[in-house]
Amino acid sequence: MSLQLTEIERVKTISKEDFYNNYVKKQKPLVIEELTHDWPAYNKWYLNYIKEVAGDKTVPLYDDRPVSYKDGFNEAHATMKMGEYIDLLQKEPTNYRIFLYNLMKEVPLLVQDFKWPNIGLRLVKQLPMLFFGGENSRVFMHFDIDYSNILHFHFHGKKRCVLFAPSQTKYMYKIPHSLISREDIDFDNPDFNKFPALKQAQGFVCELNHGEMLYMPEGYWHYMKYVTAGFSMSLRAFPRKMSNLSRAAYNVFIMRHFDNFMRKLKGQSWIDYKNEAAIKRTHKQLHITK
Repeated sequence: MSLQLTEIERVKTISKEDFYNNYVKKQKPLVIEELTHDWPAYNKWYLNYIKEVAGDKTVPLYDDRPVSYKDGFNEAHATMKMGEYIDLLQKEPTNYRIFLYNLMKEVPLLVQDFKWPNIGLRLVKQLPMLFFGGENSRVFMHFDIDYSNILHFHFHGKKRCVLFAPSQTKYMYKIPHSLISREDIDFDNPDFNKFPALKQAQGFVCELNHGEMLYMPEGYWHYMKYVTAGFSMSLRAFPRKMSNLSRAAYNVFIMRHFDNFMRKLKGQSWIDYKNEAAIKRTHKQLHITK
């Protein structure tokens, strides 16, 4: 048995009005296949080009190790020169990923290679972010701290994206005081005996190819797997719903600081408590007995 996933709708192009009325207002994900075809990035943004323009940059790397009380919120696990990292990506599979790399700040030259899409979202011009991953590397299931609407563009290869709407949170084994589900859930091959609530979850899936864009509505859970080595860029727009703006403010100004404080105070027992609570709370809410 596998997850209940529906293929995300695809279009080659779409008007601003259709996109806003049928997807943003309805909070439905969408893949737009040809939005980047008139960008310089469409022909230039491959790993060797990034190595050429940013190879000397020192970059933060993350892997798939479980969250530890010793780690700060979104604290990197290692660093490496971008050129060395890209050599590694092209040589062999690796779990090391680059996460939330600030394009405007770190490699402003790349800003000349893309256009800000005029498709009905007021994008935050200071926050284009890059993400890199090796073949078969995974980004754990999570939702974004700021509840943004996200335009996620992929380059160089293929990437599998699994999404769940906020309405599915009750099935996701969400870790308290965090933005993630249980890290021991394999969303490619979930263990329904250990995590039976997932059998009820209904989500979406797509495979992004070079130059394609995925629209992820605000607050959506997402799990990413790099089918091949590659990289992505996300453009963001603040949440439209006041309730999500409030949640974003709570996450940024209270939740993450409270969680860091409790890690320092209680150590690994805090992490263990949260992992156990994720199962207990989910099963209690859904009246699941084991």
